[in-house]
Amino acid sequence: NAVNLRHFVELTCPGVSTTERTVAATIIQSRHRIPEVMLRQDQVLVLQVPYPDPLVVVEPSEEKRKTMHGEGDYSRLLTKLYEDIVQFNEITISHRYPTKINGHYVIDPSPIPRYDVPRLHQSPNLVLLGAGREKKIYAVPPYTSAVPLAFEDVPFRTESFVDANGKRHACMRCACTNSFLDEVIGEQGERQFQCSDSDYCNDQLALKEQHTEGASA
Repeated sequence: NAVNLRHFVELTCPGVSTTERTVAATIIQSRHRIPEVMLRQDQVLVLQVPYPDPLVVVEPSEEKRKTMHGEGDYSRLLTKLYEDIVQFNEITISHRYPTKINGHYVIDPSPIPRYDVPRLHQSPNLVLLGAGREKKIYAVPPYTSAVPLAFEDVPFRTESFVDANGKRHACMRCACTNSFLDEVIGEQGERQFQCSDSDYCNDQLALKEQHTEGASA
């Protein structure tokens, strides 16, 4: 979708340039990730949201959901998270993790992984979240509190990407160990990992090559 949207902008907005480089973009459209690099105040991140209301899993009535949001009543949503803990001994939500904004409203932050949720907190850039089919749009303003729902005795945790020995996996291209990784299966059936953010991966690979050349010189 992001690729098609970029082509659409090129066709319909003459004079507007597009780029695949995060640092060069003013508007960054994505669906499944927040870029690895820290965004700037002059950048806007646009995320797609299939289901914009996290309460839809516990309340089918939109009118009732609006009342619950207004009253900050998320007890039924917390109960669902608690039931997850009872059944699986942890909260198993892998994406679309419900997040409280500015100490009141709970939003669906789009299908970003849990790894990205803490990076919404006090982010210097504006985040726009749009649900095209639902004809709804909402935003997380710059420097706003964004805290994932959790319990004191079962805190929120992100993906760790560690092996059985407790060592974190590295990207097979750039050897980075501090980014969100996608798991791929090698030709021999072995598990391999690669940076999800290809632009970030390319930058890290270039830095690695520069370091190698400098060491050789």
